[in-house]
Amino acid sequence: METAATRLTFRDAADSDVEALVALIESAYRGDSSRAGWTTEADILQGQRTDAEGVRTVVEASDSKLLTVERDGTLVACCQLEHRGDHAYFGMFAVSPALQGGGLGKVIIAEAERTVREVWGATEMHMTVISVREDLIAWYERRGYRRTGRMTPFPYGDERFGIPQRDDLAFELLVKPLV
Repeated sequence: METAATRLTFRDAADSDVEALVALIESAYRGDSSRAGWTTEADILQGQRTDAEGVRTVVEASDSKLLTVERDGTLVACCQLEHRGDHAYFGMFAVSPALQGGGLGKVIIAEAERTVREVWGATEMHMTVISVREDLIAWYERRGYRRTGRMTPFPYGDERFGIPQRDDLAFELLVKPLV
């Protein structure tokens, strides 16, 4: 029986992966291609989600890693893990839209949590999610994350993060104990 975890390879991203990672992240969140999956932000943000410079910064940072996920040699997902003292930050999570809804995300987030516990001794995972993304927040809550109510303003005017289509965007901090 084949499961979502079948034939997955997890590894740290390299500079040679940057272009493919940008394409994956963009396909999962922006534009018409993102509508094939359920994580699209196309209705609330236009423009780019990230760029090569932003991805390369994560890949090269000494206190973070960009975990790539391959199935049979093909890039299918990624996530950023950043060491921040007693906790780790989880971000830049993308699963190929064609593979969303099949359990792959659950496998990846579990591996990310295991990695930060074992590599950095992190006792909590933090992430920020756009507060109006109720379906996505509910998915994380089913994985054990809790809403904190702590908000960070969306960077309106900085098109590196997209072009907002509404004026009520903010990031909410979600936290999960890893002990």
